[in-house]
Amino acid sequence: MNNQIPQNYTDANFTSNPQSVADDEIDLRELFSVIWKGKWLIIAVTAVFAVGSVLFALSQPNTYKSEALLSPADGEQGGGGLAALAGQFGGLASMAGINLGGGGGVDKTQMAIEVVKSRQFTSEFIQKHNILADLMAAEKWDMASDTLAYDVDMFDVKNNKWIREVKAPFKPEPSMQEAYKAFSKVIAINSDKETGMVKVSVEHLSPSVAQQWVKWLVEDINLEMKQRDVAEAQRSTAFLETQIAQTNVADIRTILYQLIEEQTKTIMFAEVREEYVFKTIDPALVPEEKAGPKRALICVLGTMLGGMLAVMIVLIRHFVRKEY
Repeated sequence: MNNQIPQNYTDANFTSNPQSVADDEIDLRELFSVIWKGKWLIIAVTAVFAVGSVLFALSQPNTYKSEALLSPADGEQGGGGLAALAGQFGGLASMAGINLGGGGGVDKTQMAIEVVKSRQFTSEFIQKHNILADLMAAEKWDMASDTLAYDVDMFDVKNNKWIREVKAPFKPEPSMQEAYKAFSKVIAINSDKETGMVKVSVEHLSPSVAQQWVKWLVEDINLEMKQRDVAEAQRSTAFLETQIAQTNVADIRTILYQLIEEQTKTIMFAEVREEYVFKTIDPALVPEEKAGPKRALICVLGTMLGGMLAVMIVLIRHFVRKEY
């Protein structure tokens, strides 16, 4: 079999490939030439975007962030006693059908953080403190009088009535689902895994409102977790008392009485301690410096966006004309 490649084929192959490669390559000099020819369009578009970004940045009202540094509250809160009982009487309690647990459970601090982020807690918080208008309709803040001005197309201050125009299923007064979305954007809760410290912050048009909301959040989450634990301890005590009345085994009754004692400690601990879950290390203050908007960054990004868009327009226009 003759494996020799025809001479005319190789000549055609090697003479055509360089030309095709050259045609497929983008000539940088051509690109720079095209951009240079369209420099006035690029300058004009970039200038329009720069001016627009400046006007947009200046039109945005200042926002202020208030934050508090919290530490998880110490204390057994019933967990240590239950763990000891589980180690001492666990086998005997299992025979009686009683689960003492191992003292692990969910971290109370993390649970409190998730409760604050929940829809139910947010809805109750907004309704309890009547902050829906400050959250959804606030338009600007007057520093001299420390008062908020509201969007007249959304909220009628004199009549305390929502007048915004929306399509169904929405109503003039924002729902708690809408309020939850808005509230989630202004609140931040961060936990440091190394130190265990928790930082709660609120960003708002009014610095005094931001500080007040942070204080309310810390108070309400401590109260919420306290009420949950007290209610659980009371239900557990009622159940244990029923079990005591139904058993005559002395050792089992001893376990049940000690469990009731632990639940009583939990209730007592909750009643005497206001900072139940979080201790305030650094309380929220009325911020003096604005947190946003980042006007310089808005202007830079707007100008860059305009420049890139202008270059793309010039290049696309050139290559479209070249095809025809």
